[in-house]
Amino acid sequence: MSEVTPTPESVRAEVNAWIAERWDPTLSLQAWRELLVDSGWGAPSWERRWHGRGLPRWANQIVASELASADAVGMPAGGGMSLAAPTIHAHGPDELREQFLRRTLTGEYTWCQLFSEPGAGSDLAGLTTHAVLDGDRWIANGQKVWNTSAHHADFGILVARTNWDVPKHRGLTYFVLPMHQPGVEVRPLKQMNHHASFNEVFMSDAVIPREYVVGDVGSGWAVAMTTLAFERNFGGVSRPRRSVGGGLARTEADHEAKEFFETYQWYPQRAGRVDLVVEHARQRAMSSDPVVRHEIATLLSVQRVSGWTAERGAAARALGRAPGAEGSLGKLSLSIVARRAADVHSLIGGATGMLDGDTAPFGGMIAEVLVSVPGQSIAGGTDEIQHNILGEKILGLAREPAPDKDLPFRGVPRN
Repeated sequence: MSEVTPTPESVRAEVNAWIAERWDPTLSLQAWRELLVDSGWGAPSWERRWHGRGLPRWANQIVASELASADAVGMPAGGGMSLAAPTIHAHGPDELREQFLRRTLTGEYTWCQLFSEPGAGSDLAGLTTHAVLDGDRWIANGQKVWNTSAHHADFGILVARTNWDVPKHRGLTYFVLPMHQPGVEVRPLKQMNHHASFNEVFMSDAVIPREYVVGDVGSGWAVAMTTLAFERNFGGVSRPRRSVGGGLARTEADHEAKEFFETYQWYPQRAGRVDLVVEHARQRAMSSDPVVRHEIATLLSVQRVSGWTAERGAAARALGRAPGAEGSLGKLSLSIVARRAADVHSLIGGATGMLDGDTAPFGGMIAEVLVSVPGQSIAGGTDEIQHNILGEKILGLAREPAPDKDLPFRGVPRN
């Protein structure tokens, strides 16, 4: 007898019944998350073997929404849940799935992403951080940059070169790097908006166990593309609402969220702070200016269209489609909205938009917007890279010429 096909209504009813029976805010956060993960509701679209319930992908959003509605604690935020765990789940091997998935879902393990380098950002395949097999371990050397949360992560998802004698895309391997070891040094980077949310990471004979390879040796490019697809479809960092009730699990979850989101407190400014535009115009007595009104209306229209693009991508994932090129479209639209918002704030504020301090507009928030927005077009893949992806994957245009694509990387000029 075949199983009954799940529907949104049946999933919602089942998870609500489970929450009503099992949610206990007096538990520790660790104990509650273990209960949630072992029930399969932590990652409902994953296979039962890997702590899921084998449901369609649309179930993930329903379960997260119902947990929030019940003011029950959900899954941890961060690169572990959004990048590392889904990549390891997708590519394996089983040994790494067994070792890392459950502890990442419960929040016991935290992660950072180690992809970009000073000489390999947009051309990620040109990276030179390398790893050499030495008996039962890999020895890694090199430098990574723009690494969010590296200062407190337990593990890093690392792409490193393991073969210099094949073309650059085929010589890469995707590793799990233990961060807490003498061979790994993390240095914070001070930004021009006064925040320090990124780091640079130096590896000097860092040790990676031989079995800590995601996918296969030499398949790192394909695995990294999976991670980047998840990143571009992630849709940014949204702070969860603060818990309403009491209980140890809620208190610990609030503390976890506060610590994690401290890193991202400037991200709304990077996105342009569209929410402040109308009030900014009113404070400057420019809300009746026809040019200002036109620019605000244009900005809000573009933001609305960008939101529809994000909703379309979410709907595609809910139907079970893997992340694809539409993530590049969404990311590009966010860059457009951010730049338009900065332009409108500049139009309204004029020279006062450059002021900082308590007496400046919105306590200096407008100035922070102006120096933060450029980061929106760089982080997670530059606008130029997104244009290339859209041209090739969606419009079917010819690929950008790459004369070094088929050459052994050892002989390719770099840096």
